[in-house]
Amino acid sequence: MNRLPLFPITTKTENNLLTIAGHDLSALAEEFSTPLYLYDRATMDIAATEYKSSLTTRYPSPAFITYAGKAFLNRAVAQWTQTHGLYVDCTGEGEIAMAVAGGVPREHILVHGVNKSSADLAAAVKHAGTIVADNLTELERIANQFPIPNYHLPNLWLRLLPGVSVQTHHAHTQTGQHDSKFGMTSAEIMEAAQFCKAKGLPLNGIHFHQGSNFRDAGPLKVAIELGLDLAAEMGLADGWHFSPGGGWGVAYHEDELPQPNADDYVRVIAESIIGGTQARRLSMPHLHLEPGRSLVARAGVAVYRVGAIKHRGEKVWILTDGGMTDNPRHAMYRARYSCLAVSNPDGENVEKVSIAGPYCESGDVVIEDLPMPKLEVGDLIAVPASGAYQLSMSSNYNGSRKPAVLLLEEGQAQLIQRRETIEDLLRRDLGL
Repeated sequence: MNRLPLFPITTKTENNLLTIAGHDLSALAEEFSTPLYLYDRATMDIAATEYKSSLTTRYPSPAFITYAGKAFLNRAVAQWTQTHGLYVDCTGEGEIAMAVAGGVPREHILVHGVNKSSADLAAAVKHAGTIVADNLTELERIANQFPIPNYHLPNLWLRLLPGVSVQTHHAHTQTGQHDSKFGMTSAEIMEAAQFCKAKGLPLNGIHFHQGSNFRDAGPLKVAIELGLDLAAEMGLADGWHFSPGGGWGVAYHEDELPQPNADDYVRVIAESIIGGTQARRLSMPHLHLEPGRSLVARAGVAVYRVGAIKHRGEKVWILTDGGMTDNPRHAMYRARYSCLAVSNPDGENVEKVSIAGPYCESGDVVIEDLPMPKLEVGDLIAVPASGAYQLSMSSNYNGSRKPAVLLLEEGQAQLIQRRETIEDLLRRDLGL
């Protein structure tokens, strides 16, 4: 049972210890304490390069990759996106501020959100190159709050609700079904297009999203056809933009290996758009892909230290110093994870264990019923595929402090996010 393919590409077993980019994880845990999050730069770089290469091969018109800020965003990650010329998808003024602080230029900032506040829209108009309008009310707010010609507005795309979702492991990661809270129906899209025309708003694109962490790109074809029909009806011309969402999957557990192939995802989208535009005599759009977690999830590893072990009948609980406050995905989505012991990672699995955190919730569980070698108090474990939708969804429940984050390269371990302190928790409070 080989779990190494779940880990970053530079992960090795050396001298019976787990290493990433040549760094001994036990030494990093000793220096920076635990819980500790590690990101492997090489894995991130290769993921971005593979997508860009596939697009170059598959799609003859301009094409771009968008990084999902909601997966994990801070100043260093924002800076990394620009080493590959990526767009950055921001939801709200907070993520916009992080992108700007990381040097993302206006033309690469794309703003999403189903209920953007006036402050969100103001930040988007000031800093973004594109706003994806989710509903008619939002368009009315834009027109009233930022009347033309007093304001120079970013490009506007309309978010389509295609009425078909992709297959994901949990309903809460699906976004394209008929009863979803996201986007506009076809009729609403046409009403929105007429509104934009009447108000002189810079409408030049269509976006949709069907779900997150899927492996079968087939359902995208139906939504692409619908999007192209609307583009033709709206009269979108040369240089228009089309974003068929994203959310391509990664393997979190050895049962899910091998890792999904990025080119399979790109090929389905490119072929569908090329054939669909030709059939409609529609100009080829600028294509924007949002690969989601597949750019960064595999690059991330969470390191926890075992603090206690409990035997409850046949149940073995491994209690660690991290859990639902830094990784709520199991509690929210029943997400499956795997792990390796940092010391003796190739040891024989002798028992099934469940790994839980220190917090006062029965749902504070990271992994259930995973075969593992014998673990002892003080041992370290490493949880792969921890790079997306964990730290960005983390909390201060029970007064926990968010962990330190390191970016690893050969010969360098750079602290890109310091561990929160008690002073950080108290700084916001005013008292009576």
